[in-house]
Amino acid sequence: MTVSLKDFYADWCGPCKTQDPILEEVAADYPDVEFEKVNVDEEQDVANEYQVRSLPTVVVENDDGIVDRFVGVTQRDDIEAALQKAGAAAEA
Repeated sequence: MTVSLKDFYADWCGPCKTQDPILEEVAADYPDVEFEKVNVDEEQDVANEYQVRSLPTVVVENDDGIVDRFVGVTQRDDIEAALQKAGAAAEA
């Protein structure tokens, strides 16, 4: 099963800059998860498709669809729980 995480951000968004190091840490521990950064200013069609209204927004999905969505700065534990719910396994 494919698990992915989309990080919706903008260069001018202060909280997005706070979210970045958290996601970088998680990405290092979940090499099988597809991490994608989506700049909402450059990819408005994708942001609209996911109904992103606030930043940062993190969307975790698998082959079945969206598993979880977080709005605002989200802590590592919450993101990891969503990834595990979606079927991702952490690197040992």
